[in-house]
Amino acid sequence: MTPRTPGPRGKRATILDVAAAAGVSRQTVTRAMNDMPGISPDTRERVQNLAAEMGYSPSRFAKGLVQGARISVGLAIPDLTNPYFPAFASSVVEAATERGWNVVVDDYGHGSGSPIDAAARLAPQVDALIGYLAPHPDEAQGLMGPRPVVALDSPDAATAGGISFDYQHAARLALTHLSSRGCRNIIFLDSDQGGPAGSRSTAAAAVAAQTGIHLTRIQAAPSAAAAKSAVALLATGGERIDGILAFNDLMAAGALKALQEAGRSVPADCSVIGMDGIPLGELLTPELTTLSLDLRSVGRAAVGLLDGLLSGAVRGRSPEAFLTLQHELVLRQSA
Repeated sequence: MTPRTPGPRGKRATILDVAAAAGVSRQTVTRAMNDMPGISPDTRERVQNLAAEMGYSPSRFAKGLVQGARISVGLAIPDLTNPYFPAFASSVVEAATERGWNVVVDDYGHGSGSPIDAAARLAPQVDALIGYLAPHPDEAQGLMGPRPVVALDSPDAATAGGISFDYQHAARLALTHLSSRGCRNIIFLDSDQGGPAGSRSTAAAAVAAQTGIHLTRIQAAPSAAAAKSAVALLATGGERIDGILAFNDLMAAGALKALQEAGRSVPADCSVIGMDGIPLGELLTPELTTLSLDLRSVGRAAVGLLDGLLSGAVRGRSPEAFLTLQHELVLRQSA
């Protein structure tokens, strides 16, 4: 038998495609694919064979509606060793568990290092996907087909929904505060990796240009050790920096350590501000001033948005399916 084309113009076959090819109703296809009573064994076998030839498989969400199965949500995150992501993941799991959902986590920062690989691994297992998917959110949505994807930190994604962060607001809070403290030679300690690094650095540069603040960008891997090395080079090279805005709190912690070892007093000689607001900041000496996100609220917002997309209360790719959250400047000892 010659395999059939998997739907119009090579698109993924739908339940309607299978029903048309088999000459049966949509309900009959549902019964055949879920081994439900009410149809003959011959019809069941014929429909299942056609579905296999056409590459059709019912989504887990559709199965759940028929069989009463729990919804399964994929969670793609880049690095569980960064305290930001376990805090975020915990909030997603909490909100999903309240709804009786399962969560399958893929930490793609170890191994392939690719969010699209994480989406490919999760797609066969889940009804929906939440994740930090830059720079491939649209490809992830393609892998999920009609099942909703909520992309974090990808403001231009063509996914069903998304949550972005107002980095211009955050940069304005931080740079204005540093300027008010008399800082004139400010460093933006940026991540050398893709994704949200670009939006953060673009926002910081834009705010600096708008306010006339002198800002120099340097890059390092988004870890405490790499940031420490980068700031140590500046400090020992005679660069008289008096303010640092770091890509995240881990990098800010590395900057604090480098300044301390170089004999620079914080904040008297150099003020330091981190970003994300992880609990680590309160354990540092001096305690870290940071642009804080309420990570519990971020996770709950993502799950709440996904709930609306799955139920139909929120239409995919509508303005209501994309949320923008803001940081809060939490003042502590470092700035």
